[in-house]
Amino acid sequence: MSPDRFRHFAAIDWSGAAGERHAGIAVALCRAGESAPRIVRPGHRWSRAEVRDWIAEDMPPETLVGLDISGSLAFEDAGAYFPGWEASPGDARALWALVEDFSATDPHLSAGSFVDHPEIARHYRRHGGREGDLFGGGIGRLRVTERTGQTALGCRPTSNFNLVGASQVGKASLTGMRVLHRLDGHIALWPYDPLPERGHVAVEIYTTIAAIAAGRPASRSKLRTFAELNAALSAIGSKPVRGSGPIDDHRSDALLAAAWLRTVAHDARYWQPAAMTEGIARTEGWTFGAL
Repeated sequence: MSPDRFRHFAAIDWSGAAGERHAGIAVALCRAGESAPRIVRPGHRWSRAEVRDWIAEDMPPETLVGLDISGSLAFEDAGAYFPGWEASPGDARALWALVEDFSATDPHLSAGSFVDHPEIARHYRRHGGREGDLFGGGIGRLRVTERTGQTALGCRPTSNFNLVGASQVGKASLTGMRVLHRLDGHIALWPYDPLPERGHVAVEIYTTIAAIAAGRPASRSKLRTFAELNAALSAIGSKPVRGSGPIDDHRSDALLAAAWLRTVAHDARYWQPAAMTEGIARTEGWTFGAL
């Protein structure tokens, strides 16, 4: 890939929480080179719909944008997202469409109605001790990118079928799928789309991978002071951001991830992970950077 393929790099720390606007959503952006990343619309509380619109309409030219979501569900281990259900979607795009269809009346791009469906609920662990008979026990089903790439880096991935606990990622991923469905056709969504020669590209990221690349252990990936953030930025060749004292980890995750994307985007290995087959790319997707 040409070293100047992308001119801008963005990262979005996501939230699946209830409500319209979220302190947990942060959008960061940096230019090619080594300039410091910056927060987009500082002080603004983003809605998920606004993030979608910013990606589709307002990003600067040739942006690689990373969304801190899981873009799909486990498929490879059982040959289906919802094994035993004849209406189980056949690929990620069909899954996004199903989430959108079942959640069409849910406000703020939430997806509670999707997991309330009687067949789908059988596969989820939900609040109130509700665990579907097909959840599978333990931590739940994982995608190949989680079982191999993320685990090899020292991460402790969580199943997208788990909706319980502080570390659960299922809600954020389902809301993210609604955004991917609404972005489909507007920009390239890797790896569900091949990497185009020009234009914007969106990828799935896991901000812990960026922290590991900056020398942080996975268990201490959260950066809660400007000093910690700037040390991490320096480790990956970025100039520091302005500020001192504490910083919330939503902003620091986004800032570091945007700068990290800039350092790895032109490395072909990240676009061709060894364990990602064509089938996996089409059904499960992949976490950018999980080699």
